[in-house]
Amino acid sequence: MTNKVKVVICGKDFMLQTAESASYVTGLARTLDNRISEVSGTNSSTSPFAASIMVALSTLDDLNKANQRLDALREQAKEYVDEAGKTRLAYDNAMLDVKRLQAKVDALEKELQNTKQSTKA
Repeated sequence: MTNKVKVVICGKDFMLQTAESASYVTGLARTLDNRISEVSGTNSSTSPFAASIMVALSTLDDLNKANQRLDALREQAKEYVDEAGKTRLAYDNAMLDVKRLQAKVDALEKELQNTKQSTKA
């Protein structure tokens, strides 16, 4: 579903068509307008266009850094999953060893018991 949302950025009205909710788009526009105002406010000779470019560059920088962090987290999660798989395999092998050794112990105990009974007789 497409929503038509009117937003105001730098005192200009924009009509946007979006699949996002009106409140989400309005919030984005408000944040953008505030960031442009902050950049313009630090230097009164900065035009809204130049301030918009600076905000866009800053936003792209933030996005790139967030994506790098996300990639690092994905890689870390993959390493954890791989390590968990290796640990599970080691656990399964250890449990097989335990069962094999327990069977050996049971056989030896039975043999010992049989030996004790045969020496008593």
